[in-house]
Amino acid sequence: MTIEINNDSGQAVDEARVLRLATFALDKLHIHPAAELAIQFVDLETMSELHVRWMEEEGPTDVLSFPMDELRIGTEEDQTPAGLLGDIVVCPEYAQGNADKAGHPLINEILLLVTHGCLHLLGLDHATPDEEAEMFGLQREILADFYASEAL
Repeated sequence: MTIEINNDSGQAVDEARVLRLATFALDKLHIHPAAELAIQFVDLETMSELHVRWMEEEGPTDVLSFPMDELRIGTEEDQTPAGLLGDIVVCPEYAQGNADKAGHPLINEILLLVTHGCLHLLGLDHATPDEEAEMFGLQREILADFYASEAL
């Protein structure tokens, strides 16, 4: 799996841990080892510009996902084909507010947002209650399993 991480946010991000989480999540979702993913950390101004340009919504947000090859979650028997998953853009400064409200460290929020972004790249959404239950349930499962694997 090729995962490229760039940090242009001006804030320190544990890129090694983000890489471990992204690799863990994509392995768990049975994504082909030759798939490619880009994760970009940006500042508030850049995120605001992207949010307006691509979502036509004013102001910054915490995470945006830009799927490329429309890959979907695989299974143990039927892994996804190789391809470009797409780009995940995270704004650590905005995410800090989410982390403060949730009462956990910023890195935990960043890991949540990267997981959330991966699921969006793979076609999941949370527009309806059923979609939200499926996506957020899978998100919680991936994060719980990842944290458990780190404790080993």
